[in-house]
Amino acid sequence: MKRFVVTSKGDEKSNAIKMILDQYLSDFDLVMDEDAPDLVITVGGDGTFLHAVHQYFHRLKDTAFIGVHTGHLGFYADWLPDEIEKLVIEISKDKFDIAEYPLLEVKVFKKDVKDYERYLALNEATVRKIEGSVVMDININGDLFERFRGDGLCMSTPSGSTAYNKALGGAIIHPSLSTMQLTEMSSINNRVYRTIGSPLIFPSHHVVQFKPVNEAQSFLMTIDHLTKSVDHVNLLECTVAKEKIKFARFRAFPFWKRVHDSFISDER
Repeated sequence: MKRFVVTSKGDEKSNAIKMILDQYLSDFDLVMDEDAPDLVITVGGDGTFLHAVHQYFHRLKDTAFIGVHTGHLGFYADWLPDEIEKLVIEISKDKFDIAEYPLLEVKVFKKDVKDYERYLALNEATVRKIEGSVVMDININGDLFERFRGDGLCMSTPSGSTAYNKALGGAIIHPSLSTMQLTEMSSINNRVYRTIGSPLIFPSHHVVQFKPVNEAQSFLMTIDHLTKSVDHVNLLECTVAKEKIKFARFRAFPFWKRVHDSFISDER
């Protein structure tokens, strides 16, 4: 018996659609289970989707995600409110494809702390200074690549390549590729300081480290929609996570058409 949970953005329209989904799915003998759902259905936008994914990161092996968007077209929330009945029927058939996309793993090592803090991101992780420039050595597989000076650094997943990464001039990567991408925020380049200045795309077996030149620094980090201040940082380590996120697919989901519709198409 399939278990489900529906999460809502919280506005009136999204809450109304959540109530309809709860009722329809229950009528088809699906069981609502907030603790251990097989399907997580989000109603809202990509922000709502990100919140739900982080809430159920501990169930990545057992849970698939579906998004219904009630605002602008999203990359994750791809079902329309007027398609609710069709979606419910498809779910009730218990036949759907699973698309697995890579996640980003970030480890934060702190001075005089034995254990590291570990985070997963669906879109990206960024690091900045609250005041002043970020100065970090970037190591690739243990070898120094460059000393970065600038506003900050962004490491994104293929799924997140259309988000903040794109705004920084990064490449758009198909989410079926198991990679991560590093983009710079306003790097300083002059006769004294040099950085590569171009996005770097790494395969899944690469390890990229950000090491503060002055140890035990404090930084402002984002992990998707979450923002936190981290103190006494000695090292940040980024890899493609072993875990993957599962998307429940009940129909074709052409990624490049979604890119076109979001950034190029004149239709609103």
